[in-house]
Amino acid sequence: MPQLPAPAYPAEVRARLEADAKEVIARYPGSRSALLPLLHLVQSEEGYVSRTGMAFCAELLGLTTAEVTAVATFYTMYRRKPSGDYQVGVCTNTLCAVMGGDAIFDRLKEHLGVGNDETTEDGKVTLEHIECNAACDFAPVVMVNWEFFDNQTPESATRLVDDLIAGRTVEPTRGAPICSYKETARILAGFPDERPGAVEASGGAGPASLIGLRLAKGEEPHPRIVAPRGERPRGESGHAAPQDPDRPAGPTAEEGE
Repeated sequence: MPQLPAPAYPAEVRARLEADAKEVIARYPGSRSALLPLLHLVQSEEGYVSRTGMAFCAELLGLTTAEVTAVATFYTMYRRKPSGDYQVGVCTNTLCAVMGGDAIFDRLKEHLGVGNDETTEDGKVTLEHIECNAACDFAPVVMVNWEFFDNQTPESATRLVDDLIAGRTVEPTRGAPICSYKETARILAGFPDERPGAVEASGGAGPASLIGLRLAKGEEPHPRIVAPRGERPRGESGHAAPQDPDRPAGPTAEEGE
């Protein structure tokens, strides 16, 4: 059955969102470029991107609802149904999985009584498995509203969600203090985080992530890889790689002769 037209926002909500939306649109030379932050803006109102929110974005940007829907359904940071105050994402990509991410995800599903992309009955936590968090040197990683909790275990992750549900303060390993999912969405729409100390809070990548940068800056000697004596490196096929014509056939003095 075809869906009925999306209901409009109440007048006071519409006026407030429209004022914010015009501020966002003014940042871009072409209004269409404001679609991503506007989707975060409407998500900050309802906790997900509703049909009403998509119709609102389409109207202000002169787009069709089909064009807006195509974008809202492509990016996983846009929720398509009501979700919890805290989006708890467990990385189950390869490295995190083998380091314990799968075990963490299984423990949280059992502990919270929900499956993937489901929300606890009290509306506090939405659990989902997510692809790479780009923090492989801190594996396994859990994110809460896109803030990092590194080097997790099933036990620490269980304590984390219990603290969130109980309303206790939790501190991410790095990054800004945790706020609600709606507040996070408003920040992602481009509005400042006005909580004291939130802007100053930061964190960095680990040593494994930064090794290439340090090598490029000459801060560390470049590792020299030499094949064992009497052998040549083998190509992907398993056959010996061609001999470099500019390199002596035998071992060099630098290699120990």
